[in-house]
Amino acid sequence: MNFIVVLIVSFLTGISASMGLGGGMVLIIYLSAFAGVDQLSAQGINLVFFIPIALISLIIHTKNKLIEWKKIAPPIICGTIGVFIGSLLANKLGSDILSKLFAGFLIIIGIRELFAKTD
Repeated sequence: MNFIVVLIVSFLTGISASMGLGGGMVLIIYLSAFAGVDQLSAQGINLVFFIPIALISLIIHTKNKLIEWKKIAPPIICGTIGVFIGSLLANKLGSDILSKLFAGFLIIIGIRELFAKTD
């Protein structure tokens, strides 16, 4: 696996994720389907590349006064706890089951998007 290609794809998907385009899903699909990375490792790589992009987004949104810190504290705490529980669960499930669950999730999201009403 060419680390430079993964780094570039990760950077581009991180930028698209910070714009709300779901770059994390794109990165996981790329890593698992095209770069030969197992699902568990792909999700871990995605999380590692998400952190700096999330911090940059947080700084920009804070600077633009778009964040109400009192309202986001509970989701941050619950999300952090969820990350630890999710990582333990992912390690127990293994890459094969995790790949199937991720594929099912993508199918459900795709079907929902096909039939979702637009405003």
